Amino acid sequence: MITPQSTGSLSIPLKALAYWELLKPRLSALVAFSCAFGYSLATRGEVNWITLTILTAAGFLLSGASVSINQVIERDLDAMMDRTKSRPLPTHRVTVQEAIIFSMVCAMVSLVLLWMFTNPLTVMLSLVSLILYCFVYTPLKRVGPIAVFVGAFPGALPPLLGWIAATGSVAHEALIIFGIQFVWQFPHFWAIAWVADDDYKKAGFKLLPSGGGRDLNTAIQIMIYTMFLIPLGLLPAKFGMTGLDSAIVATVCGVAFFAQTFSLMKTGSRQSALRIMFGSFIYLPVVQIAYLLDKIN
Repeated sequence: MITPQSTGSLSIPLKALAYWELLKPRLSALVAFSCAFGYSLATRGEVNWITLTILTAAGFLLSGASVSINQVIERDLDAMMDRTKSRPLPTHRVTVQEAIIFSMVCAMVSLVLLWMFTNPLTVMLSLVSLILYCFVYTPLKRVGPIAVFVGAFPGALPPLLGWIAATGSVAHEALIIFGIQFVWQFPHFWAIAWVADDDYKKAGFKLLPSGGGRDLNTAIQIMIYTMFLIPLGLLPAKFGMTGLDSAIVATVCGVAFFAQTFSLMKTGSRQSALRIMFGSFIYLPVVQIAYLLDKIN
């Protein structure tokens, strides 16, 4: 593990790596993929590959800017937690000023690209997403589980943004893919919060429902939101966006995801929560890929 040090002592490759870590590339790649998914699902006829590429890059940068600002705001809290104390700011591999400038550049480049290649509504909602995540969701994490509800909005916007980038408007189809990702946020967030609860308490984060406890009530709420994904996953086929094949895939994935919650209700173990967390990482991209392949075929 890299220990705290002066940023001036870092070589160029290590400095570049620190900036790359600020972007949380795995999370930002998932956001970028969701943007591309929404755009591709909405496209009628041949895909404009230039616009799709620009949209994907802009989505990655916008997410990177958001999580970088989040790390600036929470730098002292990150230093308290084992899971985050090795991030660039707590280890002083990047200064606060450098992180702020970096996040501003990423945000501006993203918004300019969206303005040039998509439409004003996409740009406006992208800015709203950034503001909600950084300046509403982030401080609410120490207030209570309302933070998860607020954070679910920017978390579910990427596929909606992709759809709007392709069509210039909000349609019921766009709200369906937004709704699926919105509901998915709750078992996803709460499973992470269950696994990291001891660490989160060090920073004063209060993300679990039912008074913040790792108890049966919280496990039941995780189960309920996961169950909702099963009928929601059928809506794209119901409204003619996709076909039967993806409906089957979405149902199988939804039932498998839902089945994992019973172990958590029975045992309340960290291992059960981990399975739900990893299940959430698998569910969303698999279902979205199934929708896309079904549309293509």
